Amino acid sequence: MKFYEVTGDDAPRYTGNLNAGHKWGLPGVDWSHPCPTCRLGGALGGLHYPCVDISVLPEREKFHEPEPVPYEEFVRLRELVRPLAPTWARLEPGAAFGPVEGSGLGYFGQLFMQNPWTLYARREALEQLQEAGMRGLKGCPVKIRFRQKKHPELLELQLELHGQFHPGCIPPDHKPICPSCGSHQNHLPKKFWLDASSLPQDVDVFRFRDAPGCIVASERLVEAVKRLELDGVVFREVEVR
Repeated sequence: MKFYEVTGDDAPRYTGNLNAGHKWGLPGVDWSHPCPTCRLGGALGGLHYPCVDISVLPEREKFHEPEPVPYEEFVRLRELVRPLAPTWARLEPGAAFGPVEGSGLGYFGQLFMQNPWTLYARREALEQLQEAGMRGLKGCPVKIRFRQKKHPELLELQLELHGQFHPGCIPPDHKPICPSCGSHQNHLPKKFWLDASSLPQDVDVFRFRDAPGCIVASERLVEAVKRLELDGVVFREVEVR
């Protein structure tokens, strides 16, 4: 099966924009009190879990626009969230939870990417894809105030994490992801290909585990999008070995 990177269509008619963000998130790790294993701080982008509702937590306010915290406090907050998150989730510094909130304006395609790591769908488009048998599509409502009367009902897709780089494209100075906090010191390879054995056969769109800011679709989904004439995104085939 072929696989494709999903990116937003930058044609001029797609003027849609969301001035919004997720309500909650795990804090970054303070550089002055870093992880004891890797001695790193910071946070990782692209780990979004919009269907995870942490409003039930007594300390939920600590996840609202959190500032970096010492590693020990990060671990404590992470473990509060773990029972609410999917079993496959990577709960690392910077992970975001809950619906995006804010305002929106402009024309949105049937599929929409606010940035390379966030995929939205109009409700009718999501339902069409699900009826066509596409797998791994879980839509989460957004809390967006649109500035025009006629506006779409957008859902953010909560995407599973799958896939690894093929060993042949990993540079010799590559360092493994920290087992304690999930931080890493690596940049994406300039030219890369995916490890075929690590790719799912039962999910048609997912977030790439080795680089969560990248969204990948199966050939099945690409064909369905074209057949249903859904617009708003483009697909670029990625090499698989």
